Amino acid sequence: MKTEPGLVISATESICSFLSTASKDRHLSPELQQIASDLSSQGNVPYKSLRALWFACRPSTRPSLTQLLSGCEFVFTSPKPREKSEELKARLTKLAELAERNAYQELVKDITPKKDAEPFSSYKDQLGFGKILCSAFLWLNFALVKSLYIPDKA
Repeated sequence: MKTEPGLVISATESICSFLSTASKDRHLSPELQQIASDLSSQGNVPYKSLRALWFACRPSTRPSLTQLLSGCEFVFTSPKPREKSEELKARLTKLAELAERNAYQELVKDITPKKDAEPFSSYKDQLGFGKILCSAFLWLNFALVKSLYIPDKA
């Protein structure tokens, strides 16, 4: 019987005594006896294996399930840490360099000359220039149309 990792419980005295009696029980298959023998020496027991042994034993020789599991605790194994992808590592390196540059700029901001702001660097500057440009072309177009299509009164 292959024991797959799943729910794992701590081995209590009642579980250890049940496993030792199950390893000597002649009504169980040799495979189950071997599993019981292997599990009796361990500190943690997979629940699936324990349940399979409990069901395979005769009801007259096995303890009740509540007696068997009383006092045991769940054993949680921590998962292995996830590997970071190369893309994430490169991005984290880039962000660390950017944070370091920003920290350096903040440190030397008092002694370095201030940079001139680029024209039209913000959207407000761009919209303001666009409004001025549109109104200038509107008035220029109005003047051209008026001079070309309105007849002289001479």
